[in-house]
Amino acid sequence: MSLQTTSGQTKPGSGSGTITAKDGTQIFYKDWGAGQPVVFHHGWPLSSDDWDAQMLFFLAQGYRVIAHDRRGHGRSSQTDTGNEMDTYAADVAALAAHLGLKDAIHVGHSTGGGEVARYVAQYGGAGRVAKAVLIGAVPPIMLKTPANPGGLPIEVFDGFRAALSANRAQFFHDVPAGPFYGFNRPGAQVSEGVIDNWWRQGMMGGAKAHYDCIKAFSETDFTEDLKTVDVPVLVMHGDDDQIVPIADSALLAIKLLKKGELKVYKGFPHGMATTHADVINADLLAFFKA
Repeated sequence: MSLQTTSGQTKPGSGSGTITAKDGTQIFYKDWGAGQPVVFHHGWPLSSDDWDAQMLFFLAQGYRVIAHDRRGHGRSSQTDTGNEMDTYAADVAALAAHLGLKDAIHVGHSTGGGEVARYVAQYGGAGRVAKAVLIGAVPPIMLKTPANPGGLPIEVFDGFRAALSANRAQFFHDVPAGPFYGFNRPGAQVSEGVIDNWWRQGMMGGAKAHYDCIKAFSETDFTEDLKTVDVPVLVMHGDDDQIVPIADSALLAIKLLKKGELKVYKGFPHGMATTHADVINADLLAFFKA
């Protein structure tokens, strides 16, 4: 059964707006509908627009759907400081407080999955969070270290930084046109609209914040966050994820969660919430209602 709603949950959404973080950063958000709140956390270097397929679906299912543009991304301030996980989580806490969210379900993709892990671990008590979902998410840690020998070498992320600095516009075309959605696989059904929309979202954000966020999503260790989380967590990952390889992410994260459930999707890419929205949305709904 789904959790009972409270007055904090049934408050109608405001459409869209901004809040001001402690350091003056403006955080843009969307807030639609009424019912149990579902908060969506996007990946790098995108925006809340990446959740269109989920926002519309769950709004129609009677949920209150909320998504924000992370600082430095989308329509939020193009910050040159605070582009790291502790501040990202604090920004979410400020948004949740502003909107009066209780018994919320937090859903994070990729970098947003790290943000969810840090937020729920640090701020998820007192009935604020009911459940969480990690989709193609970066935890426990992406970087190869002595304690994480299966991770990706630092040279991979140095390559990201070099490509962003040299020609961000071209880099932000090549990622979605290639590995992000699996469009580089034989027989892939390539969508130019999806590629263009990824590029559009990325180029809305700030280059400095995007540069800093590479360190945030690759080097942050979420091991203790995952151990701390005490709500049910659904871990969803494609076994053909070329951005966040499953062996060093979901397959390790599930071992650290107290109340974790793992769903592996054969052949699905990193951006599976877009390419296979019908499958992902149905599984999310089942988890929300369980």
